[in-house]
Amino acid sequence: MTHLTPPSIEDKLHIDLEVTQLVLTKFLQNEIGKAGFQRAVLGLSGGVDSALSCCLAVKALGAENVLALRLPHQRSSPESLAHAQRIIEELGIPNQTVDITGMVTALAQQSPDMTPHRLGNVMARARMTVIFDRSMAWGGLVLGTSNKTELLLGYGTIFGDLASAINPIGDLYKTQVRQMAREIGVPEPIVAKAPSADLMPGQTDEGDFGFTYEAVDQLLYRMVDERYSHDELIGDGFDPAFVNRVAAMIRRAQYKRVMPIIPKTSDRSVGHDFRYLRDWGT
Repeated sequence: MTHLTPPSIEDKLHIDLEVTQLVLTKFLQNEIGKAGFQRAVLGLSGGVDSALSCCLAVKALGAENVLALRLPHQRSSPESLAHAQRIIEELGIPNQTVDITGMVTALAQQSPDMTPHRLGNVMARARMTVIFDRSMAWGGLVLGTSNKTELLLGYGTIFGDLASAINPIGDLYKTQVRQMAREIGVPEPIVAKAPSADLMPGQTDEGDFGFTYEAVDQLLYRMVDERYSHDELIGDGFDPAFVNRVAAMIRRAQYKRVMPIIPKTSDRSVGHDFRYLRDWGT
């Protein structure tokens, strides 16, 4: 009898790139159209996540209908700006650059005790203020650029980089974002570089975490997609402290993944009962 080797977690994290690209571009066309828009706006950070969202939007809507915003702060890495510009030039899309240093400094000066973490949140929300302002001025829907790993771990600023109207990459783990980015043609230096929120000099995502995206994606896939229990995860070879820490991060971040929670006191409540566009006004 032939015994088949079960697929590894790495194998399971590999996606059908052609099908996924089709699903995501159709998603963008359908959802943007249903909301009454034909255009999209997003912040282009120079990282792989926003680059992928931008490329998908161009494929779905056409280059002339995607506005990319570079939103540097005086602390921003020059490499990030250069990589964002490379995507802009390769795609041939409308773009604007708005320096957020003055906005951030104006608030920071009112809080002399502001910590680097707080300052990072202010920077993220300042960027989103600009993005939504340009969304109104340009008539485009705001696209999200946060991947599934970040959303599960809560690695983002609520009403900052986590804010958007629709998010085409929110169900792709970081390792899957890299797969799709290479398939769609994002330049390798952008795909391969160390991911960073670029809120402080030398900051990296994995430095903040204390673990790699590759390691946590394998755990998250087992934990979230396959619903392994705590004991099963440890039996599968994951370190108990790692499992406990990641599970706690997921629990703590739940408030970031949902709209503001509204208690139900009537027959039809916003959120509970208005889940789809077709429910508007009915």
